[in-house]
Amino acid sequence: MGRSGDLPRGLVDRFKARDGSWPDDTGCTVLHVDMDAFYASVEIRERPELADRPVVVGGTGGRGVVSSANYLARTFGVRSAMPTAHARRLCPKAVFLPPTFALYQEVSAGVMAIFRDVTPLVEPLSLDEAFLDVAGALRRLGMTPGAVAEQIRARVVAEHGITCSVGVAPTKFVAKLASGLCKPDGMLVVPREEVLAFLHPLPVSALWGVGKRTAERMAAVGLHRVSDVAATPLARLRRTLGNAAAEHLHALANGHDNRTVEPESVDKSVGAEETFEVDRTDRASLRQELLHLSERTATTLRRRGLRGRTVSIKVRFADFTTITRSRTLSVATDVTQEIYRTACRLLDEQTPPGAVRLIGVRVEQLGEESAQQLFLDAPERGWRDADQAADQARARFGLAAVRPATLLPRNPEERTHYRQ
Repeated sequence: MGRSGDLPRGLVDRFKARDGSWPDDTGCTVLHVDMDAFYASVEIRERPELADRPVVVGGTGGRGVVSSANYLARTFGVRSAMPTAHARRLCPKAVFLPPTFALYQEVSAGVMAIFRDVTPLVEPLSLDEAFLDVAGALRRLGMTPGAVAEQIRARVVAEHGITCSVGVAPTKFVAKLASGLCKPDGMLVVPREEVLAFLHPLPVSALWGVGKRTAERMAAVGLHRVSDVAATPLARLRRTLGNAAAEHLHALANGHDNRTVEPESVDKSVGAEETFEVDRTDRASLRQELLHLSERTATTLRRRGLRGRTVSIKVRFADFTTITRSRTLSVATDVTQEIYRTACRLLDEQTPPGAVRLIGVRVEQLGEESAQQLFLDAPERGWRDADQAADQARARFGLAAVRPATLLPRNPEERTHYRQ
C-alpha cells in the first residue's frame, strides 16, 4: 500500500488498540511485529539529545541512499531508499548519520530473543520485523493474542529503548498490513470475522504484489479497491493480470492466505534475560538473578533435547552500554549449576562495575542431546539427575514446585510476587 493516504475515514481507528482494550482477538494467532524507524530509533537511543530533531540514517556521500528516517524527518518528505542528496534538500536541518550495523544486529538479536521467549514459531523477515505464531503459547501464558502483543511491545521498550508496532490477525497477510497501518508505536487487531470489512475498503495497492504499474493497469479496468478485486470474476482477472497474479490477488482480496509462520529450522542459541525495574549495582543480587536465568535456560535446553558448549552473559548498563562475555566449555551441558557457575565467573572476572539495567544468560554451540562424557571418580548421581528430578516435579505440580533455596521467597508476602 506504500504511503497512500487513500484510506476510508475511521477504518484504522475501528481496529486500533487503545487504553488496554482492542477488538475481539479470538483466533487471531498471527502477529507481525515491526520496529519503528529501526536504524534511526537505535541511533536516537544512543544519542538522546536527538529525540526532538529530524534524524536520517544512510550513506552520507554524494551517492548515498537513505536507510532509515525518524517520523519527524518523514514529515518533510524524507523516505527510505531516497538519495541522501535529495533528503538534504527536503530537510536541510536534519541530522545525517552513517549506519552502525553492528549495533543494529545486536539490538535485533535481543528483540528476536524476546519473540522466542514467547513462542518458538518466529519467522524473521529482516533485522527489524518478524512473524510470530502464538497459537501454542496462549494457554501456557494465560493470555489472549492481543495481550501477548502488548507484552512484547512493553518488553521491547523496557529492554531496548525503542518502540515497535504490532498487527494481530488470523493470517500473515492481514497481520502485516495491520502493523503498517498503526505505526508508530501502535497495535491493530483485525478480528477473524471482520477480515473482509478491514480489507475491502483498502486501495488495491494494499494487496501483496501490487506495485505502481500493476495498480495503474488495474485502475484502467475499474479496479480501485480491494473489494473490486474480490467481486471480479476470476476469468476476467486472468485476462487482465495473467493466471498466476489473478489467482493470487483474488485469494488475498477474499481474505484467503494459507501461508504458515516458518521458523528458522535450527536453534542457534537458547537464553533468557531480565530487565530490572530499578538499576542494580549489588553483585550478590546480580548473581541471584543469574541463577534464575540459568535455571530457565537449562530447563529450555532439556525440554528441547539440546546441550550447548558456550555460555555467555549479556550486561546492559544504565546508559544502555551493552557488553557480552562468553566462555566455551570442554563438554556440552544442559545442567543449571554448570551454566550458573560459568555465568558467575564471567560476571566476576570479566564485567566492570556499574549500575545494571539488564542481565542475560545464553547457551550457544548447540547440539542434540547425546551420551554424556564420563570422568574418573565422577559421582554416581550429580546435578543433572537433580535437574531431571526437578523437571518431573514441575511437570506434575507446577513451575514453583522445586526451586534452588537461594531463589525461594524469604517471607510469605514475597510468594505472591515471585516470578516463575
